[in-house]
Amino acid sequence: MLLSRLSPFHPSFAWRLAVFYAALFVALGVQLPFLPLWLAAKGLDAGAIGVALALPMVVRVFAIPLATRGADRHDALRTAILIAAAMSVLGYAVVGLAQGAVAIIMALALASAFYTPIMPLADAYALRGLGGLKPAYGPVRLWGSAAFIVGSFGAGLLLERIAARDLIWLVVAALTLTAAAAYALAPLSAREQSLSAARASSAQDLLRDRALVAAAAAASLIQASHAIYYGFSALDWQAAGLDGGTIGALWALAVVAEIALFAISGRLPLAPTTLLMLGAAGAVVRWSAMAFDPPLALLVPLQCLHALSFGATHLGALGFVARAAPAELGATAQGYLAVALGLVMAAAMGLSGVLYARFGGLAYGAMALAAAAGGVFASAAHRLAGGR
Repeated sequence: MLLSRLSPFHPSFAWRLAVFYAALFVALGVQLPFLPLWLAAKGLDAGAIGVALALPMVVRVFAIPLATRGADRHDALRTAILIAAAMSVLGYAVVGLAQGAVAIIMALALASAFYTPIMPLADAYALRGLGGLKPAYGPVRLWGSAAFIVGSFGAGLLLERIAARDLIWLVVAALTLTAAAAYALAPLSAREQSLSAARASSAQDLLRDRALVAAAAAASLIQASHAIYYGFSALDWQAAGLDGGTIGALWALAVVAEIALFAISGRLPLAPTTLLMLGAAGAVVRWSAMAFDPPLALLVPLQCLHALSFGATHLGALGFVARAAPAELGATAQGYLAVALGLVMAAAMGLSGVLYARFGGLAYGAMALAAAAGGVFASAAHRLAGGR
């Protein structure tokens, strides 16, 4: 087959990968803002929705290392991506057919076991195929962020024409396109693997780096402060009278702000810990204001703060880990960060349902406190890192 003979640096490699990212992020753009609405339409209360959204965060802690380790061991990144995408289609179809809170939550956990590894597998495939973090990576990955906007805004518009109980089938359709795009990805050339015992044992030194641990704690708390936003903003805004198109546009605006920061980040003379502290400050301002049910006019600039609360935090965490870890342990360090983020976000998502059920929009105040705690850890990481 022609596909099997394509080199990773064949001209079609980049556009095949861009199409895959676009399909994957369309699915994410539908699922992330609107899955809570679907869960509510299926009869789940706020507490059950919090559990349903937290379970994938727990599942990813175990599923991602298993999937990435298996792909590396067998040198089969493309095959792992294809299997994960195809099984995600089946998994979310089961979610759509499930009835009752327990069945839906269990089906969602199963689907997440296949869905959550796709992103790190895709990034590993892209970075290897494109030769690492070079100028080619950004333009390809950008199509994913743009597609997220299309997915969230499009689903918001469709929500005016279809029942909320049918939203899950938009996710299934987008994942079907993702699986098809995964099949079109070019196989990577075989590589030689070597890992010395000395390097493997030195991975434990990362856990003894207090600055690295503080930075991971900061990023985890700041990102976890988005739990109420991810889980209940659509419900909260719908209750306030905003229609589906407006809700989708607000989510899209946040991603546009994030993309803008990513686009100029290479020209910003900011240390990773400075980015983390900016992320914490942006999150504190954003969630403090959200606790008081701001009007639509104020929601617009608050959504733009996503560039700081998510974007700056993301860039700061990845940048700090990349500088703190030796090159041969870069993947291991990023894996530790992913586990920390997943665990803290899972706890926050589980708690968010309880907080929102009891306090409504005032629950954003707890998110502001979590972000402030993240800022304290970011300051500690800045101090501990010194001039390294």
